Amino acid sequence: MQVLRTPEERFAGLDGYDFAPRYRVVVADDGTPLRFHFVDEGPRQAPPVLLLHGNPTWSYLHRHMVRGLVERGHRVVALDLMGMGRSDKPADPEFYTLARHLDWMSQWLLGEDLREVTLYGQDWGGSTGLLLATRHPDRFARLIASNTGLPVGEGVPPFLQAWLELTQSVPELDIGGLVSGGTTRSLTAAEQRAYWAPFPDAAFQVCVKRFPLLIPLQPDNPGVPLTRAAWRVLETWTKPFLTVFGDRDPVTKGAHVKFQQLVPGARGQAHAILPEANHFIQEDAPRELVDIIDAFTRVPSAAGATQARSSG
Repeated sequence: MQVLRTPEERFAGLDGYDFAPRYRVVVADDGTPLRFHFVDEGPRQAPPVLLLHGNPTWSYLHRHMVRGLVERGHRVVALDLMGMGRSDKPADPEFYTLARHLDWMSQWLLGEDLREVTLYGQDWGGSTGLLLATRHPDRFARLIASNTGLPVGEGVPPFLQAWLELTQSVPELDIGGLVSGGTTRSLTAAEQRAYWAPFPDAAFQVCVKRFPLLIPLQPDNPGVPLTRAAWRVLETWTKPFLTVFGDRDPVTKGAHVKFQQLVPGARGQAHAILPEANHFIQEDAPRELVDIIDAFTRVPSAAGATQARSSG
């Protein structure tokens, strides 16, 4: 299998992003080695806060949150999903499946031996992150779902239908423009260039264009069994579960309600809707997210179990 790797010089001198790169190799089911990139900052002995991005972004999206959380004494790990950021990019679109993303991330999680994790997942980082957490529940202490969802084949809403048609109809996506279009504030030219950095040309965008097809919206989508299995775990999840959504996000509007209604650990938590925050909430409200995550890490991991029992 052909695997593309973005040249390192593409990531030199990026605005606000000077973290030391870290790498771990996982093995694809055909035996191909694939390299994950991630940021790992802060005290190694502290329980990790895992930040997972969505499409078409990478760990650059979390730059302000990494610094803010490290200043609060946290160890912060920000992964680049396979096919994005500084991680490797398999060139065959058919090779990308939700099951394979879960397998690659599981190998990485176990290889890094992360435990007592507080997960913050936005967009695909939320969807894949929740699959990861429900596959390895003993390694996660708390979960935060942010501008994300976990569909189980309920159908394709008009907004996502338009997104599917757009991504599959053009040879190359305007990465900087897409991210800027999903924020309330205006990104600078340097910030937009940073979002372009992983993609020297259209050949590097295979994962970005494939991800929309993996959203388990259609009843026969191959990802539906995975998300149904995750929901079975979430419906018994008593550890703390928080939703933090932006009130300007048209992509996941209303998805927080299902989490709050069905996840026992969501009861009694300080759920938030952040005003003026769009889909890429990390760009619009990084300080607020740092405050929220920092406070949430102080919620005892047994609190959800207590709440679930007391609710009868």
